[in-house]
Amino acid sequence: MTNTSPDRIDMAILRALQQNGRITINELGETVGLSASPAARRVRLLEEAGIISGYAALIDEVALGFGFSVFVSVKLDKQVDKALARFEAAIRGFPEVVDCWLMTGNRDYLLRIATTGLADFERFLVGKFTRVPGVASIESSIPLRRVKTGLARIS
Repeated sequence: MTNTSPDRIDMAILRALQQNGRITINELGETVGLSASPAARRVRLLEEAGIISGYAALIDEVALGFGFSVFVSVKLDKQVDKALARFEAAIRGFPEVVDCWLMTGNRDYLLRIATTGLADFERFLVGKFTRVPGVASIESSIPLRRVKTGLARIS
């Protein structure tokens, strides 16, 4: 890897690791046309550069019983640092919130909530979420089906 950006071999390494994070260094080297030592060195450099930020197992939420997702747009009553920090701290404590993004536009946050079903979502919404201080309005959308999924854009 050059000091400025990944080359084509680095990109091939990233694609291979994204497809199979448990690939051995020997298999990775074979896949990208390198021996094990240079492949391992490149992986280490990608990690040190922060391009590879970690490794994790991909979990099937449906298999765990959390097959119902809801996208929730949130508007806060104040958009000041203290209110944003308070909201974000509360959200981090909810396992139902899988993703949370600070947004531009009409809404302050966009969240994806994963629950077991509509009744479970209602319990979360009424029992936890609406009790978060500073929330002015909530808009929920239920997705019909996932069209595309990805972990990160590589190219």
